[in-house]
Amino acid sequence: MNGSARAEPPTTADERATLTAFLDYHRATLAWKCEGVTDAQLRERGVPPSALSLLGLIRHLADVERSWFRRGFAGEKVDLLYYTAEDPDVDFEGVDGGSIEEAFAAWRGECERSRAIVAATPSLDATFQTGARARSLRWLLCDMIAEYARHNGHADLLRERLDGSRGE
Repeated sequence: MNGSARAEPPTTADERATLTAFLDYHRATLAWKCEGVTDAQLRERGVPPSALSLLGLIRHLADVERSWFRRGFAGEKVDLLYYTAEDPDVDFEGVDGGSIEEAFAAWRGECERSRAIVAATPSLDATFQTGARARSLRWLLCDMIAEYARHNGHADLLRERLDGSRGE
């Protein structure tokens, strides 16, 4: 693992460029953690009884991207990819039979759609409603950075357990 495809976030840029660069950096970090392992290793759960796996993280974050950017911020009427009320943990628990290629394609597609939504929004002050709360695009970008950072920590531990690879 070398992570060379990840672009370092700028150290002097405006707020939008900084936030979007940090989010893209974390997206690239997750992709990096998943490189160079077998399909079986992508599906392997790290520490029973936890259902965490690298593939599960990809599936989960595809739904998180879709939920916050498309359904929440943009108000699109789209179903989630993995989550259902009947089986809310299928993103993590359903990795044994799920297609790896489809999961990665879905995640990449959701990231692209999220980028397009952000790019089309003139101000970070633009808001959307979730229940009784208004949230700004600025808040959403910060929340997504935190979401990826947390899960990249999980991915780092999973990857180290799989093959000893370490990274930042």
